[in-house]
Amino acid sequence: MAGSQLTPAENAREAVVEAALGKLGLDAKTRLLAGQDMWTLPALPEIGLKSLVMSDGPIGVRGVRWTADDPSVALPSPTALAATWDPELASRAGVLLAQEARRKGVHVLLAPTVNLHRSPLGGRHFECYSEDPYLTGAIGAGYVRGVQSGGVGTTVKHFVANDAETDRFTVNNLVPERALRELYLAPFEAIVENARPWGVMTAYNTVNGTTMTEHHHLVNEVLRGEWGFDGVNVSDWMAARDTVGAVNGGLDVAMPGPRTVYGPALAQAVRDGEVDEATVDAAVRRVLRLAARVGILDGAGPAVAELPAPVDGEALAREIARRSFVLVRNERGALPLKPGTVALIGAAARDARVLGGGSATVFPARIVSPLDGLTAALPEGTLSYAVGADPATELAVAGQGFSLRAVCRDTDGEIIGTRSAPGGLIQWMGSDLPDGVTHDTLHTIELTGTFTPRESGPHTFGIKGTGAFTLTVGGTTYYDDVQRAGKEDPFEAFFGAPVPRARAGLTAGEPVDVSLTHVVRLPEDTPMKVVTFALAHSGPQRDADELIAEAAAAARTADTAVVLVATTDRVESEGYDRRDLNLPGRQDDLVRAVAAANPDTVVVVNSGSPVELPWRDEVAAVLLSWFPGQEGGAALADVLTGAHEPGGRLPTTWGALADAPVTQVTPVDGELPYTENVFIGYRAWERAGRTPSYPFGHGLGYTDWAYDSLDVDGTTVRVRLRNTGGRPGREVVQVYVCPAGPGPERPARRLAGFTSVEAGPGESAEVTVDLPRRAFEVWDETAKAWSCVKGSYEISVGRSVADLRLTAPINV
Repeated sequence: MAGSQLTPAENAREAVVEAALGKLGLDAKTRLLAGQDMWTLPALPEIGLKSLVMSDGPIGVRGVRWTADDPSVALPSPTALAATWDPELASRAGVLLAQEARRKGVHVLLAPTVNLHRSPLGGRHFECYSEDPYLTGAIGAGYVRGVQSGGVGTTVKHFVANDAETDRFTVNNLVPERALRELYLAPFEAIVENARPWGVMTAYNTVNGTTMTEHHHLVNEVLRGEWGFDGVNVSDWMAARDTVGAVNGGLDVAMPGPRTVYGPALAQAVRDGEVDEATVDAAVRRVLRLAARVGILDGAGPAVAELPAPVDGEALAREIARRSFVLVRNERGALPLKPGTVALIGAAARDARVLGGGSATVFPARIVSPLDGLTAALPEGTLSYAVGADPATELAVAGQGFSLRAVCRDTDGEIIGTRSAPGGLIQWMGSDLPDGVTHDTLHTIELTGTFTPRESGPHTFGIKGTGAFTLTVGGTTYYDDVQRAGKEDPFEAFFGAPVPRARAGLTAGEPVDVSLTHVVRLPEDTPMKVVTFALAHSGPQRDADELIAEAAAAARTADTAVVLVATTDRVESEGYDRRDLNLPGRQDDLVRAVAAANPDTVVVVNSGSPVELPWRDEVAAVLLSWFPGQEGGAALADVLTGAHEPGGRLPTTWGALADAPVTQVTPVDGELPYTENVFIGYRAWERAGRTPSYPFGHGLGYTDWAYDSLDVDGTTVRVRLRNTGGRPGREVVQVYVCPAGPGPERPARRLAGFTSVEAGPGESAEVTVDLPRRAFEVWDETAKAWSCVKGSYEISVGRSVADLRLTAPINV
């Protein structure tokens, strides 16, 4: 950091950092760069440094305990947040998450995820914002500003090109330099410029032959050199592979601990002359700067002296959800719901899917399901419910009806600790163990308690995890053996599928004893101490045709049918990519049967990323609800009843997989070439001349808008528009730059700006959007620099990339 660029407060913090650094010996410095456990860095009392705590959470702050007995506010998925097209709302979400982090003693949030939707098959698609780098950068910058305004650091991830899950630890992504600059690096660059994040996380994958934790060019020369990033670079968990390569490549912190490539190994590399101690000092300086910013380095004033006002988490989660819902079809005014009876249909309407799988998972204190929300919102006696087709095709972690606790025993069978287990999941990481329990003394964990079924019939119980297990239901032992990994993956215990191991006939309302005992075996050389397994369950499986027939009958007698279809953890999660875009189970058959029974059928799509909707023209309305967070059911009721309009616009293109231009996510011989170059998302759909189901930027409200005039003055765009409908509304005005003259191959149009406006019936409003210089630039691979392409362009404004209402020429 150049002293002339610093404020007096920053100069004072830097002085404290330098003084602290000067007091540290080599061993202490290298120890500080290595995680001491799963989530923290060590304290160094000799310089007044407290332990720095990190936590996962793009949608909520889990803290250092991954358990339902330490609940967190669960906001809608990142795709939902991006669908609001509102950076200020993203900032408010960040303020809430900072509040949650402080409550849980967390200093740094491992978020946001700003990788792009390169392909709809990306398994972690829901955790990223958009297919467009400009929109991603704008939402991500808002999020970072909000979190850091609350005195908590962010870690923008995963740097860079971590756009799929298949072989993510080893894949070599071959990305053309122009695509790397114009697409994949662009959101990171925008966030560094506009929000000054305090951290970045480097990815597992390799880019063009160099693993990202050792990528000197992209980290030291681009991120730090060109962009001026002054924060900490932390590895993704278990991503750092080589001591010398990592530290010389710009990696500051290797996580998790206690076994990392830093610590004693790094100190020895310095002593052996393989690493310059000044390189270590630079990394330590950045860690101390982060500690000073979050207020855990004595003598250094924190970066935020006055915290934002408290935020109501439930209210904000509900607001984000309803403003993220995208109404993509609404024939004959099907929505808002008209007075009358409503048949609500779908398993996910009762057992809500509110978030995606993987490290983004948190455990909210409450979940409002669509059934809960509509029951509260509609007049008594007007709502009926039918299961229809269940999207779940395998067991789920035990939840509804289970009352469990974890009992820990040593090798002699003596109880050494207990902990509540509200669900059937055990995920204890690092030192997060019940009081009195250590990894050295822990031999077995028994999940024990009761299960009270809500349905009579055969219930299936299973096990998720690897190792020795004993499963007992109602006094009968059904399994006593070793369950082995299905594939060689260090996270198989996290993301592997549950295995059915017991089938027992049970009676509704009658509790039965259940027990799952696991013998804990942690390899001596494991880089992180993690104990994880789960008791899984599914209820009686009724005939699918019978359930669909019941749903159709319910729809036939109602004024409106609302069908909620959903994906599952096995479809959208960290750890694996999707094989197709189909809804799981018989849900497509369900929708068609209900639509045939009732022409006023509304379908709510509960997924974090695109799915195919082969029946979309057969139903009256289609509403995309994403993974809507803990208040999703209440927000859905707000929108369906018309108390609020759906505010979202598509942050990514929705279409059939057969038409999608970019679908390759599986490496061949360890390599994944990005042969599409700069053409992903709507850019690729337009280039291929294909029409998607719903285009980028699309979304309907409950009113109509007329675009009356467009004026372009230099790079300032002014648009006048009018609410021509019968109720107040919000419109997202999108501005696209379209090359009209000769030059290098470029997308037919690219998003260059957007803003939103609210107006009442008949009211007019004017908005202004300033276009960035980058909208007219391309990366020159020969010159290794940005180049402005002079010539003529068209500036187009409208409601989506495919619904452009006004156009004006411009010369650059």
